Amino acid sequence: MTPAFHRIALRSLATIALTLVGATGVRGRDLAHGRTMPPPSPLLLALNKEDATLAFVDPATGTVTARVPTGEGPHEVVTSTDGLLAFVSNYGGNTTPGKTISVIDIANRKELRRVDVTPLVRPHGLAYADGKLYFTAETNRIVARYDPVADKIDWMIGTGQTTTHMLIVNPTATRIITANIGGNSIAMFERGNPNSTNWNETVIPVGRGPEGFDVSPDGKEIWAAHSVATDGGVSIIDVATKKVIATLDTKTKRSNRLRFTLDGALVLITDLDAGEVLVIDAVTRKEVKRVPVGKSPEGILMAPDGLHAYIGVNGDNFVGVFDLKTLAMTSRILTGNGPDGMAWVGPGRKY
Repeated sequence: MTPAFHRIALRSLATIALTLVGATGVRGRDLAHGRTMPPPSPLLLALNKEDATLAFVDPATGTVTARVPTGEGPHEVVTSTDGLLAFVSNYGGNTTPGKTISVIDIANRKELRRVDVTPLVRPHGLAYADGKLYFTAETNRIVARYDPVADKIDWMIGTGQTTTHMLIVNPTATRIITANIGGNSIAMFERGNPNSTNWNETVIPVGRGPEGFDVSPDGKEIWAAHSVATDGGVSIIDVATKKVIATLDTKTKRSNRLRFTLDGALVLITDLDAGEVLVIDAVTRKEVKRVPVGKSPEGILMAPDGLHAYIGVNGDNFVGVFDLKTLAMTSRILTGNGPDGMAWVGPGRKY
């Protein structure tokens, strides 16, 4: 990113920031009110895009214990470190771009507030770090930060890349990584410490339409799946050098999400158009298995036991429990219509 671009971006962001001050609505409300006790755990949270609800699931029995309304087209969900709050990006519909984030009280199973992020449009990727919620505003090509205690957006930065979609932030909030579908890139922002206001951006060109991506558990590699069928590959980035060191030809039709298993041994990719989960050996980088799972598989969540993954099979309206030893779907959870984004509440939670 050139110095000139930075100056232009900062002026634009300053204008948006002034508009956002005071725009989130509920002022001075005590977020802790009614949430003095942590929720029972563990819990699986699963979004239903078509129903506009967040389902609460007992993972031991597969029973849905509650459904909480959200905004239109909820796509991603994360929880606060203390397990008290869930945050949902309300992406909106095909012709009605979303402009809100739902803040949900996990213990009491209710929406506390619906944060209006206008003029930011189509919030999508989410990450919770250092007490703040980071989110992408896809249309604006921006990463923004919401402070749930102050109930305001207190920071944002432009990516300079088209369709800033998914997001990963490290626990100290010193590194932000975005997948930019239209920009055919992964963007990495870094700063020296959590108090620094100086961010350095590196834009890493990858294959066409990068959407689902993940950082390896050892922090050394980023794997980004290309969602454009004519590409059908995965770019592997060395984090230290910020360069693509390998490109895999996975022959996927439309990769949607990519996740490492907790031990880093395997990588799972949902192929939206093929209705399959592709399993890759992370060391040899070879295909292990293709598993038919149903129509339009989307979100992937690793269970903290390291033995299972949850797959949101959007087109068939269930969340599948995927056995990581047998590499087979073992059961279905009927969460609602159009399941996608998921999160875990409880010990060992991982998004």
